[in-house]
Amino acid sequence: MIGSPKQSLPEGETEVDGPPAIEVALRLLAAREHSRYEMNRKLRSRGYDDDAIASALDRLQSEDLLSDQRFTRSLIEQRVRKGYGPLRIRSDLAERGVDSRLAGSLLDEADIDWAHALQAVAARRFGDGRDPLDHKALARRARQLVQRGFPGSLVRRYLEQFRAG
Repeated sequence: MIGSPKQSLPEGETEVDGPPAIEVALRLLAAREHSRYEMNRKLRSRGYDDDAIASALDRLQSEDLLSDQRFTRSLIEQRVRKGYGPLRIRSDLAERGVDSRLAGSLLDEADIDWAHALQAVAARRFGDGRDPLDHKALARRARQLVQRGFPGSLVRRYLEQFRAG
């Protein structure tokens, strides 16, 4: 009946008819790494109760099948390959529930030369840059690089080098 209160379930059963939460989580992990937060959200959206989710996620973590550290490293590598800067990567990690200290330490550990990464992105997006650019075109480039997550100070340094020739 619609609107009726939930009846309590026998111990060990979930609200979902179908596979246990751990099986669904394993299928999701087979596709790609997930953070604990993401996995929790996905299982909850499928109707699993908090106890079933916590039990499944604890077991996956104890067996090292679910790891925020591994997920964070994977996302950092993927985002760097796609040409994103450290600010965007931190934001993406925060959206996925990764602790800011873990994100910061793994970004530092990755030892990425962000100036070089920015130059590579600029070369891909804007070409060799031999054409003289007016102030408006330089401002547009700067905006695009900042939107990709590169710090303003790094973008300014790049533009100064670009103008110097």
